[in-house]
Amino acid sequence: MAIYLTELDSKSLDFPPAENALADPNGLLAFGGDLTPERLIAAYHHGIFPWYGPGEPILWWSPSTRAVFDPNTFLPAKSLKKFQRKAQYHVSINHATPEVIKLCGNTRPAEETWLNDEMQAAYISLALQGVCHSVEVWQDQRLIGGFYGLSIGELFCGESMFSLETNASKIALWYFCRHFSEHGGKLIDCQVMNSHLHSLGAFTLPREEFLQRLLCLKQQRVTSGCFSPQWLKRHNA
Repeated sequence: MAIYLTELDSKSLDFPPAENALADPNGLLAFGGDLTPERLIAAYHHGIFPWYGPGEPILWWSPSTRAVFDPNTFLPAKSLKKFQRKAQYHVSINHATPEVIKLCGNTRPAEETWLNDEMQAAYISLALQGVCHSVEVWQDQRLIGGFYGLSIGELFCGESMFSLETNASKIALWYFCRHFSEHGGKLIDCQVMNSHLHSLGAFTLPREEFLQRLLCLKQQRVTSGCFSPQWLKRHNA
C-alpha cells in the first residue's frame, strides 16, 4: 500500500493537522522543511516534534498517544528520596543548557540516538532565545545528569535526558516537577512512552486530548522566574 506523506514547504511554517498523522508508523505526519527556531516553535505549538535517523530527511511526528507527567501529582519513590539524602546531588536550572543537550546526544551509542549535530545546534539556538531550558544534576562540580525541553506556556515539552551516575535523571525530574508545579506548570510532555518513563510514573493521553490540553496550556504563562538560572537543590550552600 502506498503511503502519501506531506512534504513541508520551505517557504511556509504551516504543518498539516496533527490528526492526519499515519497509524503506521504511528504518528508520522510530514517530512522535509528545516530546523530553524521558527519552524520548531511552530511545530511544538501544534503538538508536533522532529525525529529522524541517519540518512533520513527530517521527519515530523504526532503519535496517537502521548506520554506525560502531571507535575502536581508526581511523587518520587521512597527509595529515591533515601538515595538523594545519601548522595546529596545538586540540582539546577539553566546553568549548562548547551552541555546538557550535547550530553543527551553524545552519551548514547551512535545507532541509538536521533540527536545528531544538526539537532543539537537547533535546540541550542532555541536556548539562546529563551525557549529551550535544561535541568542539571551535579555531583560536586561534575555534571552527571539532566534533561532539556521547550517551555510552551504551562506545558513543558521534554526532549531528552541523560544520566552518568545512578538516579541522576530521576532526581532531575523529581525536583523539576516540584518547581514547575510551584510556578503554575500543568503538564510535562515526554512524547512516546517507554519502560523508563513508565517506571517514573508517566501515563498516556490520547492525541485528541493532548492537543486539546495543549491548546489551553500554551495560552497561559508560568509565573515569573520559573526558568531563571537558579539552584533547585544545593547541599551545604
